Amino acid sequence: MNRLLIAAAFAAAPLAAVAQDSPAARSLAATCASCHGTDGRSVTKEVIGLAGLPKDHIVAQMKAFRDGSRQATVMHQIAKGYSDAEIAAIAAYFSQRR
Repeated sequence: MNRLLIAAAFAAAPLAAVAQDSPAARSLAATCASCHGTDGRSVTKEVIGLAGLPKDHIVAQMKAFRDGSRQATVMHQIAKGYSDAEIAAIAAYFSQRR
């Protein structure tokens, strides 16, 4: 039983690392910088900053852009390029920024 729990913990470890501050998550989040600012800290009133937003909120908005239920100028096109796992990693990265 203990071996099964340990195996499950190790299997989940890579996902936790990606969702926090791994190079992969940082790389995905960097694609947002041109509009949302470095580390999600926007410098304009027109584009929302992503730093510190709740992970679930970012995930929901990205999925709404992707499926077309939330309209935008370009985000609906950009969001289509991300998988659920990538959206979760991006959201986790920005939710950890202050």
